[in-house]
Order: sequence, then C-alpha cells, then structure tokens
Amino acid sequence: MPTFAANLTMLFTEVPFLQRFALARQAGFAFVEYLFPYAHPADEIKSQLQAHGLTQVLFNLPAGDWAGGDRGIGASPGREEEFRAGVAKAIAYARPLGVPRLNCLAGKRVAGRTDLEHRAVLVANARYAATALAEHGLELLLEPINHFDIPGFYLNRTDEAARLLDEIACPNVRIQYDLYHAQREEGELIATLRRHLPHIGHIQIADNPGRHQPGTGEINFPFVFRQLDEMGYPGYVGLEYAPTPNTAGGLGWLRDYGFKA
Repeated sequence: MPTFAANLTMLFTEVPFLQRFALARQAGFAFVEYLFPYAHPADEIKSQLQAHGLTQVLFNLPAGDWAGGDRGIGASPGREEEFRAGVAKAIAYARPLGVPRLNCLAGKRVAGRTDLEHRAVLVANARYAATALAEHGLELLLEPINHFDIPGFYLNRTDEAARLLDEIACPNVRIQYDLYHAQREEGELIATLRRHLPHIGHIQIADNPGRHQPGTGEINFPFVFRQLDEMGYPGYVGLEYAPTPNTAGGLGWLRDYGFKA
C-alpha cells in the first residue's frame, strides 16, 4: 500500500489551519502536505509538526496572488523577479520544516504572449529554482494541471512536463503527478505512470468527477494502488481531494486498504 500524506489545505477544513495537524495525527497520518505555508510563521508550523510527530513532505512555491486568481507564476513573462523572490521565501520555510521537495505551478497564460515565450520563462525559472534548491538538497517538482479546472493553465499533460525536464536538464527536477488532473486531461493513468515513473517525484490523488475521495468516481483506485506497489513507487501519495460529506466521512475508504494509526 502506498504511503499516504494528508493534504491539510483540503482535509480537516472544519478547523483553522494550525489545528489540522492534530486532527491528521488523530486520524492516523504520519505525513502531511499542503498548498502554502506562508500565512503562518515557519516556527509555528514546525511546532505543530513536532508536537504531533508529523513529517512534512511537500508544499508549493509562492504562486502569485492566489486570492486574486493567480495559479502560479512559473511561466509568467514579466514576473521573473517575483518568482525568484518566491524561491528564496520557500527555501526559508523548507529548511526549518525539513521539507524535501517544493512544487512549482506554471500558472495561466499571459494575454498577448506566445507559448514559446511562456516556455522560455518556465525553463529559465525552473533552472534558477532547481539550482537554488540543490544547494540545500531540495527537489523541484513541476505539476501539470487539467485545462478544465483552470482554463489557460500553461502546463497540462505529463508528456509535456517530461519534455520540459529534458530541456531544463537539472537532476533535481521531477514531475508531480496528480491522478485527478491526469484523468481529466489525458487518461491512460497506469500506462503514463509506467512510462514516466523514474521522473515522478510525488503523486496526488482525487477521484473524478467531483474531486472527492477514492470510491466516489470512475478511477479504479484499488488497481492503481496495486500497480504502484508492483512498480515499486517509493514516494508519497498526497490526499488532495475535497472530502464528502466531511473529512471524517471522506476517510472511510482508507480502512479498506488496511490503513492504521
């Protein structure tokens, strides 16, 4: 069975963010992830991790004005200095929190700029981030996002991300593979995993349609998990889904896989 990490941006939202660490531990999780830590001082988050015996496995680089509609700035022409400042900020959080990998969101296309311009910016930004992260033993991830949920998002497909890795040519850059986004955008989940597994640094899951927990939609998660075990996937599987009807009700599926505290 894969090693699951609770996504504290999506789960346990019945309580404020800093209280979710305790609930994750009570639910049996040893590993957590979330989108962004930047609304809280790093030492407050570190205290929650230590108090509840949790390991943080992932968060995202700063992604622009999220509340204002930004969904990343990795491929945004004209915002390179903002991106570089975000890399420094993310490292300043990752080091005390012991986080080994950071995810970069390419973001939406900028009106009036070509795909070639977006690609050039993303490649240059990823090389810059990878070099900075490598100095601290950290890994950079690039995540394809389906174009239905975020129209105009620059990076949509796994094979596109793999080609970017070839162009970036930094050994600490890998792919974040989210089964929900992949199912909506391209399907062929297992074939894609088999083809790109050496370049996949982290996996996230949600069922489709609805982006709810496994068992609520069309993805055959028992088969997926068996295949990941057979492939020898060594990483974490982040539970980045909107639980229904609530977090407790959306965790019952884990018991079917022998998940224990």
